[in-house]
Amino acid sequence: MDSKGNSSNESKSDAGGGYSPYPKLDPDDVVPVPNTWSSSTPSGSAVGDGETHNMDKVKDALGKWGKKAAEATKRAEDLAGNMWQHLKTGPSVADAAVGRITQGTKILAEGGYEKVFQNTFENVPGEKLLRSYGCYLSTSAGPIVGVLYLSTAKIAFCSDNPLSYKESEEVRWSFYKVVVRLDQLKAVNPSTSKSNPAEKYIQIISVDNHEFWFMGFLNYDSAVKYLLDALNLQAHRF
Repeated sequence: MDSKGNSSNESKSDAGGGYSPYPKLDPDDVVPVPNTWSSSTPSGSAVGDGETHNMDKVKDALGKWGKKAAEATKRAEDLAGNMWQHLKTGPSVADAAVGRITQGTKILAEGGYEKVFQNTFENVPGEKLLRSYGCYLSTSAGPIVGVLYLSTAKIAFCSDNPLSYKESEEVRWSFYKVVVRLDQLKAVNPSTSKSNPAEKYIQIISVDNHEFWFMGFLNYDSAVKYLLDALNLQAHRF
């Protein structure tokens, strides 16, 4: 059963029982991650007269091209690394790979992420989806694969698949959801594992100190950038 109820700043888990938004992950096991989501590419170059200056322009253009090529290579390497880390986060790499394909097919069939988001969560008038990220939510029962959504009003997570729980000795199934309204957002903390830097996390904290740890992002740098942008924009409104 897919519950449509949402909470302003805490986990809306219909899984109940053994599932919890709090991870086994110890904050002492992680460190801040280096800033790799801010662009540092120069926006302009000097223009001079004469052959020497023309040669300088050619060198400058080649230098920029080389830098962009290096950045593109790094982005490709990061994407491959993120994908591998995403697949490794689940209990089975093969199952995770099949799950990604199945989920992509489902999203297309249902009309895209915007449509799925609108049908999954209660939304305020005029609310628009800004970004969506495949990732895992860390819980005491293990990582749960799903999609993290960022809209103009909230951050929300929904599991890809329904999870089982017991109610009056009867086994039921429901999707695992987390909702944090942007006006209830206190902090967004990117970090990485001390023992394995390839393992990257984003900790989201609400104003009443509910903590949620997300991991295994397919596009980690983008998620960090836009979540921090949302936090900063919200802070400037007050």
